[in-house]
Amino acid sequence: MTTSETTARTTATTTAPILVTGGTGRTGRRVADRLRAQGHQPRIASRSGAAPSGAPSAAPSAVPFDWHDDAGWDAALDGTSAVYVCYSPDLALPGADAVIDAFTARAVRHGVERIVLLSGRGEDGARACEDLALAASAATTVVRCSWFQENFSEHFLLDGVLDGRLAVPADQVREPFVSLEDVADVATLALTSDAHAGEVLELTGPEALTFTEVAHALSAATGRTVEHVPLTPADFVAELTAAGVHPEEAEGLAWLFQEVLDGRNTPTTDTVERVLGRPATPFDAFARRAAASGAWTLPA
Repeated sequence: MTTSETTARTTATTTAPILVTGGTGRTGRRVADRLRAQGHQPRIASRSGAAPSGAPSAAPSAVPFDWHDDAGWDAALDGTSAVYVCYSPDLALPGADAVIDAFTARAVRHGVERIVLLSGRGEDGARACEDLALAASAATTVVRCSWFQENFSEHFLLDGVLDGRLAVPADQVREPFVSLEDVADVATLALTSDAHAGEVLELTGPEALTFTEVAHALSAATGRTVEHVPLTPADFVAELTAAGVHPEEAEGLAWLFQEVLDGRNTPTTDTVERVLGRPATPFDAFARRAAASGAWTLPA
């Protein structure tokens, strides 16, 4: 490729929108923020078709999008140079492979230059989706990870931290929880350069921790006692439903614990450092940062 061709491609990639599916979610909004900061134009795709709350007045375009209704896919993909694929509810669930196959094929027909798939670590269903996305385009990058550190500050484990009781169906299995900030940095790089096209980037934190060790780190960060209480899957579902979680969602979370928290994901990788040139975020650093931001501040 000549210098002029390279320049033209860079310019096109910078000015053409980058589609961010799940753009109001935990990874999508972080990716969109980074793209915007780098001068790219993210197109936020979500069921509501709305930009994230708190977005600046010069917010990126937003489009309605539903993984299970392809009527809006063409409008979302039209004119985009790259797409961040964050499938909901989970790639490991039945039928996800068919959706990913159809969507990535549609993206290629629209001339999308890069596809970045957020995938699950240690999940057979997710692996099938990865294979389909990689086969669809040589410019696909898979960002594979498992449990996020921010599950404790922004998602379903937040209430447990606030209550001082992490009651989950996990005993002493170790998990290398990864920071969503690291995930978003890696995904943004893959969306905006060809450096990792065709690769599977498996991301972890720098150490594998038990939930008991996590509870100790959270206690130190919050200044309050947080204990780990192992539950059976049935008791876990019962507690969640009693707290108002829909039974299907509660069952899905219990299944996820059993599916991937069996030790298969305990080994760490050096991918974050290799790709970003800096170490992955340790859990205690995440916990201190989240505490300082007020994530676990109790109401007065």
